[in-house]
Amino acid sequence: MPASAEGDAGATGGERSYGSGARLLSIGIAATGLFTFAYFSVASHVLDDDAYGRVSLLWSVLFVTMSVIYRPVEQLLSRTIADRRARGMEGGHPLRVPATIQASFAAAFLVVAFALHGPIKDGLFDGESALYWILIAATMAYAASYFARGYLAGHQWFGLYGALVLFESLSRFCFPVAVAVGIASGETAVALGIVAAPLASLMVIPWALRRHEAAEASVADAAPRSRGAMRESAGFAGSVAAIQLAEQTLLNAAVLLVADSTKAGVVFSALLIARAPLQLFQAVQTSLLPHLAGLEVTEGHEAFARAIRTTILAIAGFAGAVAIGLLAIGPFVMDVLFPSDTNYGRVGLAVIALGMGLHLAAGTLNQAALARGRAHHAAACWVAAAVAFVVWMVLPVVGDELVRAEVGYAGAAGLLCGLLYVLYRRRATVAVASS
Repeated sequence: MPASAEGDAGATGGERSYGSGARLLSIGIAATGLFTFAYFSVASHVLDDDAYGRVSLLWSVLFVTMSVIYRPVEQLLSRTIADRRARGMEGGHPLRVPATIQASFAAAFLVVAFALHGPIKDGLFDGESALYWILIAATMAYAASYFARGYLAGHQWFGLYGALVLFESLSRFCFPVAVAVGIASGETAVALGIVAAPLASLMVIPWALRRHEAAEASVADAAPRSRGAMRESAGFAGSVAAIQLAEQTLLNAAVLLVADSTKAGVVFSALLIARAPLQLFQAVQTSLLPHLAGLEVTEGHEAFARAIRTTILAIAGFAGAVAIGLLAIGPFVMDVLFPSDTNYGRVGLAVIALGMGLHLAAGTLNQAALARGRAHHAAACWVAAAVAFVVWMVLPVVGDELVRAEVGYAGAAGLLCGLLYVLYRRRATVAVASS
C-alpha cells in the first residue's frame, strides 16, 4: 500500500485536518485538471472543428448527467460517513440506501436515453451512433466511480481519492495522444477515452476494499434503515441533484444553446477557464464537506466559520491572479491551445475568471449549507441563478454569443454567491443568537 494510503489508514475521525486533506487531494486533482485541459487541447489539434465540437458536446452532456445523478450520492456518502465518524461510529456505515439511490438514478438515465435515442444521436451528435453509445457506456461506468469517491471522501482517504481521479484523467488523455502520433484516427478514437477513463480509475478500488474490514461490511449490509432515514437520504440526494443540475447549467447551457457546432466548441473552450479550476476545486470541496460535518459536531461555530473564511480568501487571491494573467496573455494562450477563426477578447476572458472566483466562493458556501443540513435551501439558490443564466442566454441582449456567455456566466455566478452568502449569514446569526 502506498505511503499516503498508510497515512490515511492511520487517521481516524478528526485526526486529519481539512488543510492536510485538501493538500493531498490537490496533488491528484491538480494533475487531473491539467490532463483534462490537455485532452481537449490535443483533441482540438487532431480533429476538425465539427468533430471537436461534437466531442466537446459529448463531454458536456456526460458531465451534466453524471454530476446530476451521481454527485448527490457521493456527497451523501461523504457527509453521512464523516458525521458518523465524528460521533465515534467508525464501523457499520449504511451503504444500502445510497447504493439503492445510485442504482435508481442510473436506471432512470437508461430509460430516458433509450427513449430519446434518435434525438440524442441525430440532434446532438449529427447522426454519429458511436458517440451515443460512448455516452451510454461512460454514464454507467461513472456510477461505480462516484460511489467509490463518496466512500473514500467520507473516510478521508484522500490519497486514494486523488489516485482515482488522476488515473481517470491520465487514461483519457492517452486517446487523443494516440491519434496525434498516428496510432489511431478520428473522433471516435478520441471520444473512446471518455468511456475508458472511469473504467481505468476503478483500478484503485481494490486498495480501498482491503481497508474495509469484512465485519464492517456485513454490519453495513445488515443495518436496518427506517423509512424516515430513507426519506432523509433521498431528500438530501434530490436537493444535491438539483444543485448539480443548476451548476452544470451554468457551465454548459451556453454550449448547448449555441446552434452552430463550431461556435459551440469556441464557447466550450472559453469556459474551460472556469471548468478547469472548478475541477481542481473538487479537492477542496471533497475534503471540505466531511471536515465541516465533523466541525459542526465537535468544535462549533467559530471553527466552522474560520474554515469557510480561509477558503474564500484563498479563492479570491487565485481568481484575481488568473484574471490579471488573462488580461495580459489570455488571447495568445487561447489561440495556441485552441486554434480557431474566432478572436478571444482579453476582457471577456478576464470576466470569466472573475465569474470562476465567484463560482468557487459559492461552492464553498454551498458546502457549508450541506454540512448544516440545509440542502433544500441551497438548491433553491442554485436553481434561481441557473434560470437567470438560461434566460440571459436565450434573450439576444448581446449579439455575440461568446460575449453573451462570458457576461452571463459571471453575472449568474455573482447572483448565486450573493444568495448563498445570505443563507450562510442567516444560519450564522441564528447560531450566535442561540449560544
